[in-house]
Amino acid sequence: MLTEQQKHQVVELCQTLVRSPSTSGHEDGVVAALKEFFESNGFDSVHVDRYGSIIGCIKGNRPGPRLLFDGHIDTVPVGDAAAWTHNPFAAAIEDGKIYGRGTSDMKGAVAAMACAAANFAQETGRDFAGEIYVAGVVHEECFEGVAAREISAYVKPDYVVIGEASQLNLKIGQRGRAEIVVETFGKPCHSANPEKGINAVYKMAKVIEAIRTLEPTHHPVLGDGILELTDIKSSPYPGASVVPEYCRATYDRRLLVGETMESVLAPIQALLDQLCREDPELKVQASYAVGKEMCHTGNEIQGERFFPGWLFEENADFVQAVYHQLQEMGYAPEITRYNFCTNGSHYAGEAGIKTLGLGPSRENLAHTVDEYIALDQLVKVCHCYTGVMAALLK
Repeated sequence: MLTEQQKHQVVELCQTLVRSPSTSGHEDGVVAALKEFFESNGFDSVHVDRYGSIIGCIKGNRPGPRLLFDGHIDTVPVGDAAAWTHNPFAAAIEDGKIYGRGTSDMKGAVAAMACAAANFAQETGRDFAGEIYVAGVVHEECFEGVAAREISAYVKPDYVVIGEASQLNLKIGQRGRAEIVVETFGKPCHSANPEKGINAVYKMAKVIEAIRTLEPTHHPVLGDGILELTDIKSSPYPGASVVPEYCRATYDRRLLVGETMESVLAPIQALLDQLCREDPELKVQASYAVGKEMCHTGNEIQGERFFPGWLFEENADFVQAVYHQLQEMGYAPEITRYNFCTNGSHYAGEAGIKTLGLGPSRENLAHTVDEYIALDQLVKVCHCYTGVMAALLK
């Protein structure tokens, strides 16, 4: 286990990160704190990319694989701070817990990764094969995996560990997600004479009912490829006696392994084509939403909202190596899957890099009022991360 000094270090770093508010696009304070930690604790290099993600590297004395620890440093907003029992940016410790926005999602894991890398290098005298990278990733809350593309291009990792909450269990997959936009186009007119126009909302209502008849795809492990309506908007809004000429519906599509941008849209497009044949007045199209955000570096980050699913076999060599190492260290992890989307959508889903999840805390604490991380989980995951290094950098 960790020494008392090491325990203090990871707790203190977690508190420092939490005390720096970092909603997406405003992560610069956390980047500065991590840069100071990396430079003060023996990291060989520190790199901040164009999107503002920070990557620290420690090299072993022998050549070997590149192991990347990925943890996002952006958080969702606090919301109503008055609803919090604890100041969301004080990182107060009470009853064995650190309270604050981002403690579980996921500054605790980022602090543990950074400290574990420094501890492992010191304890081994750098007598390990390969390189350790710790990445504090921006804009994950906006779109999972987009900023990660820049990181994997820089690091070229052989293995990736996602630090999202897992209660110290190993995660070997997840469903991905896509944001699909369906648009109908009508003809405006005065609502006192609706017959002279084409109401785009009425057309959308028929489209929505038809889409509900589509059978979801299915995977024996990951479940259904859910397609769920999440919002509808019409234009002009407010209508002010005008028949709407435009309507936009947004769908959340949960993605399974092997599904592509083309394969996911194909059945929707086929249905829309059929509806158009049946109704010559119907003008409709489906596409993927495009996200576009400003980074704290002043650069723009953008990408289509399509984040693939991924899944590795439980008996994969790298999974079993980590699993047995953690068992030898006194842990009893379950091998399971995430119920939500992570940056693994890029590393595993797009790039095919060997990826697993291992993080502290419970996933249902993310984005909540009075978010917290248990000190016990924070300390233990820091220890577990050194076990991952020992297992994969021999």
